[in-house]
Amino acid sequence: MARDFYEILGVSRDADKDELKRAYRRLARQYHPDVNKEAGAEDRFKEINRAYEVLSEPETRARYDRFGEEGVSGAAAAGYQDFGDFGGFADIFESFFGGFAGSAGGTQTRRRSGPAKGDDLRLDLRLDFQEAIFGGDKEIKISHLETCSTCGGTGAKHGTQPKTCPTCNGVGQVRRATRTPFGSFTQVSTCPTCNGTGQIIEEKCDTCGGSGQKQVSKKLQITIPAGVDNGTRLRVSQEGDAGKRGGPPGDLYVYLFVQEDKEFQRDGINILSQLSVSYLQAILGCKIQVNTVDGEQELTIAPGTQPDTVLTLENRGVPRLGNPVSRGDHLITINVTIPTKVTTEEKELLAQLAQINGDRTGKSGGFLGGLFGG
Repeated sequence: MARDFYEILGVSRDADKDELKRAYRRLARQYHPDVNKEAGAEDRFKEINRAYEVLSEPETRARYDRFGEEGVSGAAAAGYQDFGDFGGFADIFESFFGGFAGSAGGTQTRRRSGPAKGDDLRLDLRLDFQEAIFGGDKEIKISHLETCSTCGGTGAKHGTQPKTCPTCNGVGQVRRATRTPFGSFTQVSTCPTCNGTGQIIEEKCDTCGGSGQKQVSKKLQITIPAGVDNGTRLRVSQEGDAGKRGGPPGDLYVYLFVQEDKEFQRDGINILSQLSVSYLQAILGCKIQVNTVDGEQELTIAPGTQPDTVLTLENRGVPRLGNPVSRGDHLITINVTIPTKVTTEEKELLAQLAQINGDRTGKSGGFLGGLFGG
């Protein structure tokens, strides 16, 4: 039995869009095949992607909530979308009511032999940390079906044309009427001669072998928007497989996965990092150059800065997706390093400082005296 999509992502059924996105990011990082080599991780990753793909789109989520997985999978989903013109249920109605339609003078329709949209394609693309933050142009290589240039997609040899199937007269379906004591019933099935295309190709195209399509590898230049993150999906219009019988091509969907950085971490549109300073720098204060995604920036360490203090560099974070002028912040956690060994001279100076500190506080030696044995 298929698992519930909400259960897969670990969210409640009333989870909002942001909660879904956070859950997906966390699980995608955990189970991505490039990161997790455990058995079953890849299947789990695909399951997570499928769940998020359905629940992240309001229309498909509404269908899933109402009909379950059957409402968003394959022919069932297409049937629901085409319900207005009975496109997804025509075979069912014809099977049960074909005899009635025939007696009422109903006519067969050319559904299978008409234009058909090509399949959508998916490409997973890895980006480094900087590419995800600032975006830019990226060259990708894809392999998809294109309409055969030799026959123009007809599948017939140059100079010839497909002929109407004599068995079904171009309909793509055959009907068999059966009389019973309860009336006349008609069974509808795919034409066995033309396999539902409504056409017969007597001389096939030498280039495509009669399919009307050929597999082609090509390079594409796509633009990565600034601020993308793990799981961001880009749609490249009409770069999927070519349609059949003059139908439009499908689309290419590019799913982005961002490599981790050794120095920086990402929290939404904020960037996190850590900085180690000496105990003297923390006590006395200083100005220090720190690394950011924009290069080196000067950071002021105030006198008396405590360990784990978080300092903020405003507008040095991630550009907001769709509004790159607005950026998050860079949050830097301060780590204070305490030396494990000091020279004799340093120990004497620290002892004097500890004594002064002790006289001021009324405690023997104070903190520095206890720390360095003064």
